[in-house]
Amino acid sequence: MNFYCALSQFLDGIDNRQLNIQWIRFCFGLANQEPILFDLTIGENIAYELDNVTMEDIINAATKANIHSFIQQLPQGYETRVEMKGNFLSGDKKQRIAIARALLHHPKILPLDEATSYMDSQNEQIIQQTLEQTHKDDANRTSFIIAHRLSTIRPFDLICVLNNGHIIESGTHTELVP
Repeated sequence: MNFYCALSQFLDGIDNRQLNIQWIRFCFGLANQEPILFDLTIGENIAYELDNVTMEDIINAATKANIHSFIQQLPQGYETRVEMKGNFLSGDKKQRIAIARALLHHPKILPLDEATSYMDSQNEQIIQQTLEQTHKDDANRTSFIIAHRLSTIRPFDLICVLNNGHIIESGTHTELVP
């Protein structure tokens, strides 16, 4: 299946060529199906590319992503090195660390590409509640949730169904499911 994206030359009426690329990148938080973890500690992975982040902020983000209690059980806690790609971590734990990182950045645009695909339904539900709360806390945030499981996208304002790169249906969960 191919996905295509057409980008406008303008963002909020401003020509993209006039925007600072670092600022645009800062506006995005991303969590993928296969998250990228670095050969750093868990705490450093969550706070990646942010300066002056407190441990309290890191723990708060990890708690929202439902990974804090797991991290606390590790012998070195947040100081545990994940090694390149986090090979000793399961897929759902990697995803929850990536979601904690995305949430800590307080992004204006939050794309989640199958970011809960490795999670069981209980963890997915916790992440859903977290995302709903973060949207209540910052109504200006836009999230793009890419998912195959209907349960992942049920609470969102607008659901678009894609087929071969084209939107074939859109609406709320109630409008789309008979």
